[in-house]
Amino acid sequence: MKRELQWIYGMAFFLAMGIVFLALFAPWIAPYDPTAVSTEEILEGMSSSHWLGTDALGRDILSRTIYGARTSVAFAFVAAFCTMALGLMLGILSGYFGGWVDRGIQCLVAVFQGLPGMSLMIAIAAILPENNFRLIIALTLTSWAGFSRIVRSEVIRIRGELYMESIKSLGASHGYIVRKYVLPNVLPVVIVLLTLRIGTSLLSASALSYLGLGVSPPTADWGVMISDARTYFRSYPLMMIAPGTGITLFCLSINLLGDAMRERIRK
Repeated sequence: MKRELQWIYGMAFFLAMGIVFLALFAPWIAPYDPTAVSTEEILEGMSSSHWLGTDALGRDILSRTIYGARTSVAFAFVAAFCTMALGLMLGILSGYFGGWVDRGIQCLVAVFQGLPGMSLMIAIAAILPENNFRLIIALTLTSWAGFSRIVRSEVIRIRGELYMESIKSLGASHGYIVRKYVLPNVLPVVIVLLTLRIGTSLLSASALSYLGLGVSPPTADWGVMISDARTYFRSYPLMMIAPGTGITLFCLSINLLGDAMRERIRK
């Protein structure tokens, strides 16, 4: 069973790295410009010149899928890191200092976790000015609370260790204790949460782009591609299948990597 899991986790790692590789080197891998319109090649099927066919504007689907990985994965990573930074900071403040700091932050956590995540995300994205930063802001503001609560629990556990009392009795400053003892012990959990958050961020970003609240056309993005394919799905399913497969494979592989890290930490 362990060998089977190791094989699955290994495949997940190479799959995730493969998609990241495509995203990084999209300009050198994609055969066409993803925004190049060709009125003579509208809605073409699979062929030697267009392996996955073309969309309603004659754009190469394979090229848009590869460039879509670049956009979607980039937003997923940036949003996940922003969520980690905010959740980690507030979680450490809440768990380490306690008292009124803890109560204030936990009130915010309760408010954000009590609201429907997707509805709040849509509302924030709709209110903010139309640019790519609104996607990052919407994803971060709706995701930090759960991250912060888990970090807080870990910090409270670490704060209760006997060696922490000894360090405090020696007159160590709060900044020194957090930097040298709290943060290193919290990082393993944070890395797992970050890995899992990347997949969730990609799904959420694609959903917002699908609704017209994320990346703006004609930029190649998996969510935008699925939105564009709605009208033609029955006749030209590859328009939706290609980006949908990319989302599925990346989220599946990144979640399996998160599970592998969690199992390693438990050991």
